[in-house]
Amino acid sequence: MNKNAIAPRWLKGLAIAATLLMLGGAGCQGTGPTVVSEELPFEQAAIAATDGLVGQTQKLPAFLAKVEAKVVKRPVVVDPMLDAASGQQTGATRLLEQRVIERLRAQHPQFELLAFQGTNLQRAQYLLTGTMTRAGQGSGARKPFKIDLALVEMGSRNIVAQASVLARDDALDARPTPYYQDSPILVKDQAVDGYIRTAHTAPGQPADPYYFARIAAAAVINDATNAYNASRYQDALGLYNHALATPNGEQLRALNGVYLASWKLGRVQEAEQAFGRVVAYGLATRNLGVKFLFNPGSTDFWPDPKISGPYALWLRQIARQAAASNVCMDVIGHTSHTGSEATNDRLSLARAVAIKQKLEAEAGELASRTRASGMGWRQNIIGTGTDDVSDALDRRVEFKIVDCRAS
Repeated sequence: MNKNAIAPRWLKGLAIAATLLMLGGAGCQGTGPTVVSEELPFEQAAIAATDGLVGQTQKLPAFLAKVEAKVVKRPVVVDPMLDAASGQQTGATRLLEQRVIERLRAQHPQFELLAFQGTNLQRAQYLLTGTMTRAGQGSGARKPFKIDLALVEMGSRNIVAQASVLARDDALDARPTPYYQDSPILVKDQAVDGYIRTAHTAPGQPADPYYFARIAAAAVINDATNAYNASRYQDALGLYNHALATPNGEQLRALNGVYLASWKLGRVQEAEQAFGRVVAYGLATRNLGVKFLFNPGSTDFWPDPKISGPYALWLRQIARQAAASNVCMDVIGHTSHTGSEATNDRLSLARAVAIKQKLEAEAGELASRTRASGMGWRQNIIGTGTDDVSDALDRRVEFKIVDCRAS
């Protein structure tokens, strides 16, 4: 019998990865990324992506250099990995990051892994980014993930290696980490989009310039988020404010962090002011997605005050900022991917109408400057239809700035 016929699928996948490395892993101009399109178990996919990334570097002049036949250590910082659809950190993205770092330390001693901090950015030669994205269309909690990793040379700001591998969802934890779970909004701005683009960029191309120019502030934001996730809210608040005071530090993650930490500390007035800045940022960038949690099949808010307690504050600030900005908005309701399409269309519209009416109660002039519509589940970000905290973003209401003449 042909042994290849009975070989486990993950071994076949690794063989594919090895072949691709031999064909195009030099990392020079004209060298393509490593691509494994056959679905592998998650643990093997993480190994294949990491080894594929490293394999592309082996013929780069910088990696060929040796000092007295010793391995030259090349400092690398890892910017925490994200879910590409939502821009969030999740249990799955943190596991991927952990597995990549473990593989680099165990099998690739030419790299020195440094914490993602400002002082380390100054001495690092390379920056590693990575994302996970649900692959395929439609709903389903167990669709595979596409893993993307990219290695950026800090000096030239160019991508020197990139790998894309399809990974099976082996009961991975897709729940967002505490900061993103608590966030009232979709925390995905131009800096986060730039990170995601960088992770998907082919070798020889530059990293996203908007993202790269904000990398130092992102390191401070990461320290703040780690403090928030550890329930050290006072430390988190100080670090988020520090990030906002640094060059290029006014990022949505920092503004949102000030709100979250202030709310956790019971500083309601400061929290409301911070949320006002979040809303103003969203309106200025012409898109603001807010996570209002409704009772199932209803336009009533979730009754638990731990969840819906700040909703009045959110609505008040959205109304005030929109009125002060003299903008016109589409209020767009969304639902998760459960139930029929017709039912979700009606429900999403009803929820958008309910939010529009609440805004009008706060600022009457918005009656003529807002328009309600429902998208059902057609613009899901997560798309799993699990109706839990992991797909809360799919049950959001968006506020999009439109031409007032069209309202």
